Amino acid sequence: MPLDAEAIGRGCPAGIAQANQLCGLDLDLFKQALADGAPITVACTQEEPLFREVAENSPQANLTFVNIRETGGWSKDAAAAGPKAAALIAAADEEMPPISLVTLESSGVALIYGRDEIAIEAAQRLADRLDITVLLTRPGDVTPRRTNEFPVLKGTIRNARGHLGQFELAIDDYALPSPSSRAKLVFGSPRNGATSTCDLILDLSGGLPLFPAHELRPGYLRADPRDKAAVERAMADAGALVGTFDKPRFIDFEPSLCAHSRSSITGCTRCLDLCPTGAITPDGNAVAIDANVCAGCGSCASVCPTGAASYALPSADALMRRMRTLLQTYRKAGGHDGVVLFHDGEHGEEIIEALARFGDGLPANVLPLRVNEMTQLSPELIAAVFAYGGSGVALLTRAKPRHDITALRRAVETADRVVSALGFGNGIIRIIETDDPDALRARLDTAPRGVATAKPAGLLPRGAKRGVLETTFRELHLAAPTPVDVVPLAPGAPFGTVKLDVEGCTLCHACVTACPTGALSDNPDRAMLRFTESLCVQCGLCQSTCPEKVITIEPQLDFQAWNSPQRVLKEEEPFHCVACGKPFGTKSSIDRVLAKLSEKHWMFHGANARRLDVIKMCADCRVEAVVNESFDPHAAPQRPPVMTTEDYLRARDVKKDDPLGS
Repeated sequence: MPLDAEAIGRGCPAGIAQANQLCGLDLDLFKQALADGAPITVACTQEEPLFREVAENSPQANLTFVNIRETGGWSKDAAAAGPKAAALIAAADEEMPPISLVTLESSGVALIYGRDEIAIEAAQRLADRLDITVLLTRPGDVTPRRTNEFPVLKGTIRNARGHLGQFELAIDDYALPSPSSRAKLVFGSPRNGATSTCDLILDLSGGLPLFPAHELRPGYLRADPRDKAAVERAMADAGALVGTFDKPRFIDFEPSLCAHSRSSITGCTRCLDLCPTGAITPDGNAVAIDANVCAGCGSCASVCPTGAASYALPSADALMRRMRTLLQTYRKAGGHDGVVLFHDGEHGEEIIEALARFGDGLPANVLPLRVNEMTQLSPELIAAVFAYGGSGVALLTRAKPRHDITALRRAVETADRVVSALGFGNGIIRIIETDDPDALRARLDTAPRGVATAKPAGLLPRGAKRGVLETTFRELHLAAPTPVDVVPLAPGAPFGTVKLDVEGCTLCHACVTACPTGALSDNPDRAMLRFTESLCVQCGLCQSTCPEKVITIEPQLDFQAWNSPQRVLKEEEPFHCVACGKPFGTKSSIDRVLAKLSEKHWMFHGANARRLDVIKMCADCRVEAVVNESFDPHAAPQRPPVMTTEDYLRARDVKKDDPLGS
């Protein structure tokens, strides 16, 4: 492949050393660099094991490896790929945070779930490696074994939960076999509601999976009993599931930021609606994410509006820093019309390598950027490409994606609406669903080119996800070719405003109590409801909580509102206590209550009219008035005394003796 040393040198000012056979005749160049002690980036991944072996005697060596051959040099556009090579080399040097791990432990206690002898045969072959129990659901005629090396039971799994090392099963129709079974297994009286635990499950029942997204559940192996090859693979995998296993912690979660619920009223359910494995469950005001079950699709982090759930492999700010270096170096080295191609490590790298070896390779302006899962991408990561000076985005997925890409489509829709409205171009964010390398090249060649900003952002993203989200869109607006103040968004977008029916609002502030981000706030010194648009995440809790039903939410990006002070949605004159003069409540609310009570309620008519003064008092003065005047403001009127016949006659006699009543 040709190497444009001049272009690479512009992007890598620390200096470069060029070799034809760095792993062979020119290996001394690498050894010399090791002796110098400076950090080394090697633009070769094929011979990484060799270079690491050579560096074993230099424990202080700081090595980074990057592939510029399959991603750039092996292409029909290789002569123009110098700026891309410089960008890939510089981006590889961006430090990624360490991976946090979750540990799963299995002692090899296995349940084989089946219908017939296929399950029993699998158990016999695994019995020397695992502690086996066989559970047969609705079995037919099963021949008893000569020796019972492991228990064979009858039952149907009604419910299953857990993961490798900690499965819990609820079993109906549970029964033990009779030891005297002769020609076939005869089971005793069945019962429902049995429970069992195990470390792993080998499901050969041929029925419905026990878990959603079952292929992603650690410790649950399933095969069609009619497919002998599939059964053999599942058995081989099951036999290896003994010991301690580490998996990445894909999601960082901060419950205090979650907008799921307040006061038993449900708000945001974005992550619950999208999680394929059931790893996310409601947990009071927030949700809970089981890291042992989480398969790492990242959909929850992609749609989380508050940043409570954020992807950790790597974090959004770390990935954005790598992308920033990629695009900045590409422009610095002389590249233009840069398109970022997001891809994963398994499917994406295979297609890119196949295209490089057997096809035309990637275009010179397409900058590949690997992520762990395509579904982890959120709107701010896509939009940041344009803020940093890119002119397009392509997202490479399988023709039949392993994870549901609903969250990815939402992220693309949100980012596309914004970049289109700000003048970057239409249709310049594309999802390419293909397993064909040549189809990938064709889609990239025919993709529309957007307008690269003349004033790319220089922000260095750091901190929590929501802060990165806000900052990215602010910088995108500043970099826009034709900026506008307001961009309407689709429902579910993480930004928006609150619409208030001012006449119907009583300033009860129930919405303020419910708002999880502080977007809605009161004023301790005034009867007031205020709104900060940049904090609104469109969770809908204010709308659901409002007793008067006068609040609606509207998704949008209003950059002018973001840069303005808090907006007062409603303000009223306070009512002053008639006893002490302290303000409490609002004048309109107190007047409305007084009007209703004086017109319709017996407690405040006639001799009881003085009770209205209590309504006009603050809480402290109201208590004092009730105690001092010895009346209960809620007491019913006194019933007239009951007169007996003797009382009536006595009263009549008195009237006769004194007709004038003197």
